Amino acid sequence: MIPLVKNTISKEEITNLSNWLLSDPRLTRNVLCEEFEYKWSKWLGTKYSHFVNSGSSANLLIFEALKQSGRLHTKNIIVPAVSWVTSVTPVIQLGLTPILCDADEETLGLNIDHLEKLLKANDVSAVLLVHVLGVPNKMDDILRLKEKYNFILIEDTCEAVGSRFKDKKVGTFGLLSSFSFYYGHHLSTIEGGMVCTEDEELYMLVKSISSHGWARDLSENYKRNLESKFNVDPFNSFYSFYFNGYNLRSTDLNAFLGISQLSSLDNKIIKRNQNYQRYKSNLSEFYVQKNDYAFISNFSYGIIDKNKNKIVQNLFDNRIECRPLICGSMGRQPFWIKQFGVTELPIADKVHFDGFYIPNNDELSPEEIDFISNVIKKSV
Repeated sequence: MIPLVKNTISKEEITNLSNWLLSDPRLTRNVLCEEFEYKWSKWLGTKYSHFVNSGSSANLLIFEALKQSGRLHTKNIIVPAVSWVTSVTPVIQLGLTPILCDADEETLGLNIDHLEKLLKANDVSAVLLVHVLGVPNKMDDILRLKEKYNFILIEDTCEAVGSRFKDKKVGTFGLLSSFSFYYGHHLSTIEGGMVCTEDEELYMLVKSISSHGWARDLSENYKRNLESKFNVDPFNSFYSFYFNGYNLRSTDLNAFLGISQLSSLDNKIIKRNQNYQRYKSNLSEFYVQKNDYAFISNFSYGIIDKNKNKIVQNLFDNRIECRPLICGSMGRQPFWIKQFGVTELPIADKVHFDGFYIPNNDELSPEEIDFISNVIKKSV
C-alpha cells in the first residue's frame, strides 16, 4: 500500500522519547511546552504561541477568546464551505452565527466575489479562512476586503505548515491563527495544536481559557491585575477562575516530539512542495489547485474530476490510499443540514461531489508519485 501518511514520527524520535521518559521527567505541561512555544514562534515569525491538545481545540480557543474579549460586535462569522468540520463547529457551539462562503476555483480558499457579497449583506465580526491542502488563499484580495469592511481575520493553517504567500508565511496574516500537529500532518506531536497571535491580551485569554480559566500560567502583571480587580489574595488565586474555561492543554511528552521535529521541518516542507510540483506536471490535464503567488507546502494533492468514483476505485485496487477532498462542502454535511438545511454553493458542491485527494508526504518517492499519476491517467 502507498499510504497517505508514512512514518511521521521516526524510530529515532521514538527511541529518544523513550530515553527521556526513563529519566522520570514531569510529563504534564511544564518547561518543554514553553520551549516548544518559543521555538515555534521563532520559526513562524510571530510574537506569541500557545500549545494545546489539537488543532480543533486551537480553533475553539480562538473563538472563545474573541467572544470573551468583547471583540465580536455581532454574532455573524463568515466561514469557508470547503474546510474541516472543527473549523466551523466552534462557531455554532458558542452560539455565534456561521455564514458559509463558497470556494475559489483555483485555491479552494475563500471565493473573493462571494466573500464581498456576504460582507455587503451582513454586519460581520470575523472571517475565518482555511488554506486548503496547503494552498494559500488569495491574501491580497482578502486583506483589501479586511481594510474595507473592518472584520477580524482568523487563519486556520492546520493543513499549510510552511506555505507562504509572497514570501510571508501563512498563519501570520490574521489576528489569530491555528495549527495542527496531528499524526498525519507536516509536524506531529501525536495530537496537538497551536494558537498564534501578536496580540498580548488575546494571548493571555487563550492561555487562561485553555487551563480552566485560572491565572496561574499568565504573566505576573496580568495575574496581579486580576487578583486586584476581583480582590483575590495570592493563595486563593491558585483556585480562582477569572474566565469561562476548558482543559485543552497539551503535555511535555507531546512537546518533546514537537521540539525534535522542528529541526527537520523545513526539509520536509521542501519535499512536500517538490512532490506537489511533480504531481502538477504529471497530471496537467486534470484539475490543478494552485496559487501563482505562493510557495505551497502541500498537505495532500487534490483532484476534482467527474470520473471520481472510477478513479478512486482504481486507486484502491492498486493499493493507493485516498480520501474525499477534506469535508467537501460544509453546506452538505449532515450536522449542517439538521440545523440550517442544505446550502448550495457551486464551487463547493463541485468539490463535494467530484473531489478527492491522493498521498503527499515527505517520504513519498518520485517513483511512487509517477505510479499514482499513471493509475489516475489510465482511469479515464
